[in-house]
This record gives sequence, C-alpha cells and structure tokens, in this order.
Amino acid sequence: MSKYSIKTATSDEAVRVIKSGDHVHLSSVASSPQCLVNAMCRRGRAGELQDVHIHHLHTEGPAPYAAPEFEGIFQLNSFFVGPNVRRHTQQGYADYIPVFLGETQRLYREGYLPCNVVMLQVCPPDERGLVSLGTSVDATLAAMEVAETVIAVINPHVPRTFGDGLISSDSIDLFVEDDTPLETVHFAEPDALEAAIGIQCAALIEDGATLQMGIGAIPNAVLSQLSGHKNLGIHTEMFADGVIPLVEKGVINGETKSIDCGKMVATFLLGSKKLYDYTHRNDQVLMKDVGYTNDPFIISRNPMVTAINSALQVDLTGQICADSLGTMFYSGVGGQIDFFYGASRSRGGKAIIAMPSVTDKGISKLAPILLPGAGVVTTRAHMHWLVTEYGAVNLYGRSLQERARLIISIAHPDHRETLDRAAFERFGSHYHFVKKQ
Repeated sequence: MSKYSIKTATSDEAVRVIKSGDHVHLSSVASSPQCLVNAMCRRGRAGELQDVHIHHLHTEGPAPYAAPEFEGIFQLNSFFVGPNVRRHTQQGYADYIPVFLGETQRLYREGYLPCNVVMLQVCPPDERGLVSLGTSVDATLAAMEVAETVIAVINPHVPRTFGDGLISSDSIDLFVEDDTPLETVHFAEPDALEAAIGIQCAALIEDGATLQMGIGAIPNAVLSQLSGHKNLGIHTEMFADGVIPLVEKGVINGETKSIDCGKMVATFLLGSKKLYDYTHRNDQVLMKDVGYTNDPFIISRNPMVTAINSALQVDLTGQICADSLGTMFYSGVGGQIDFFYGASRSRGGKAIIAMPSVTDKGISKLAPILLPGAGVVTTRAHMHWLVTEYGAVNLYGRSLQERARLIISIAHPDHRETLDRAAFERFGSHYHFVKKQ
C-alpha cells in the first residue's frame, strides 16, 4: 500500500448501500469484483434485497446473481451474454440488452439506464491518491459519472495501466481490500483448421495496418502468422497475450498510426497473468473509455484498419449472425459493427469475418438462409471480406448472385452442391447451377 491513506470497509459493510430496486454496474471481463458480488449475494439469500438490477459487459468467473435461486431478487440485464450467464439467459432467468459495445457508455451518460451503485476493482493508490481501473475501463467510467455510490476493491493484482482508467481516489466513496487474483484465460496453440484460417487472414494484413481482433483461437492464430510483418498498430476493444511476442519483435510498434501513435489502445484485456503483468506501468498500453475505442469515426482516423471478427452463421447474401443460434442468444452485438464500419471508412481498411466453414458437428456455417429467429448483427451492406479455411473472398460491391458464388467457393466441399442448389432455387434461371464435380 502507498503512503496515501484511505479508510477501508469489509465487503459486507460496503454492499449495505445497495437498496431494493437499485441498478448496480459491475466492472467487466477479468476484473469483476467477486468479493463484492459474493457479499451482495449473501444479502440476497438473507432476504434483505429484491428487484436489484445488475448490468455489465461479459464477465469471467462466477456470476451467481443470474442463477434461478435469485429470481425476484437480482435481475441481470447484461450488455453481452458471456459463457457464465449464457444458460440462465437462454432459460429466461437473466436478460440481455442489445447494444453496440461503443454505445454502452451512452446508456448511462444519456440516462437510458439509471445507475445507483458501481462496484469495481482498482490498483493500490499512489502517493498522489491516483488509482487505475487496470484491465477493464469499458463503460465503467460512464457508470461512475452518474452513480450515487462507487465501491472500489483495492487489489494488488490489478495492474496500474495508463489512459482514461487512471482516476483520483476522491471519485470513490467506499474502499474494500482484497487480494484475489484476476480471472485469467489461457489459449491453446491453434489447431490445423485455426492455423489455416490464420494464414488466410494474415495474407490480407498489410504492413503498416492498424489491427482490431476479438478474443479466441482464431485471433491468436492470426497473430501467430504475423512475425514477418512490419509496423503494425493496435486500436481495438481488447487484446490478449498474442500481441506480446509481436511487440517484443518490433512487428507491432504503432509507428504508422495517425492517432495514439506508438500506443496499443484497448478498453479491456483478457489473458494470462503474464499479460496483466506486461501492462503494469507500461506506457505503450493506453486503456480508454469504450466510447473512444469503439467510435467508428475515431477508428477510421488510423490508416489501413484491419478488423477481424467472427460469426456463428453467414447466409448466401452476406448477412452475418454473431449473437444467436436461431432464437437462442449466445453472445451479443459486441463491437463487431463498430469496427466493421470504422475499418470500411479507414484509408485502405479491411473488414473481415473469419470463421470455420462448419461447426464441430459438421453443419455448414455458410447457409442458404439464417436460422429462424437469428439476429443480423452485421448487415449484408456492411459485409466486406469473408474468410474460411478454404479461402478469402471480398463481397463488397458484388451482386447477390455473385456473392452466393463467392461464398460457396469457400464453403466446405461436402456442402457446396447443397448451397449451389439453394442459390439456384433462390435466384432462378439466371443463376447457373453447377453440379459437384
């Protein structure tokens, strides 16, 4: 602890400020304040609370407030459906607010959502009383601006990161101390299919490009293929461990960026402890409000923005479903359209959807039509590049029939004839049906 003196309370004492009917915002991803969550749930089990609304982006670790036992006590309305609340959301015990990731902060700042209490984690204060939100800035700053009470867990595992998340202790009402490590995720080495997709994507990335990519195996597979590139930059909603070797090799240096030159810009981080340690006091990393990182007009100011995202299903016209399996919500809108639009406006930019051609069960993810009830996260008019393990095609400026032919060309060979037949039935005699060779 620094010389800056603060008064702390226990978790149980701090959450006494929560009242029935309140709206509570939780910091997100790796930085969900579990000690406060558990204390809040203890109050719920004791019958002291009802109709408390919980809001957050996706969080790692337990999310007990979404469980059926808390029906009528806590109501989760998340901005993204993460794995820890997916089943309860699909069952109706929790709910989801469809919103562009970049606009989550507007829900608070413009009064669409009230916020009574914010619960977050910070690093220990320095001698000036400054603390950092560490790995998760996102919409938390906006929630703090309008909240009645801000509760912060001082945790030595939270890295001191620079940018918008560096705040004064005076903006916090209650402090709690805890030393539980942040949630971590370790990504396996890419398998053959993921590596093939990574190779296809890497071929589209030009030297000097500014990168955005989501989380998971395919983004890591792409990063693993970039060691021969030069002067790449990062402006993204999040990054993970895969960027570190490229920074150390000088591949990622941000020299060609037009804004935040030399900085890796993100709004949250998720990875291993090595990643969190790497960002601690690292002035190359700039953690910004999500309203900045995901603003398409800010994104587009950098050159050759290359945005790589994934999808659950794409139809033959280029409509992208990324949030649901039919009527069943699986994730959320997230930042896909923020970066698709930003990349498409960027000089030399590329917006890319990268995905396996089939599911684990062998079902084609390239479909004649989207499943009934599936949501269109990114419209056919926004679609540019589509990548599978079988190739990369640019659909922008292509007619519907041209798109169908291009999409089918990178489908799994076992499904091409069926897709071709569906295209023929949809577009009629002008679409020339070619039988499988």
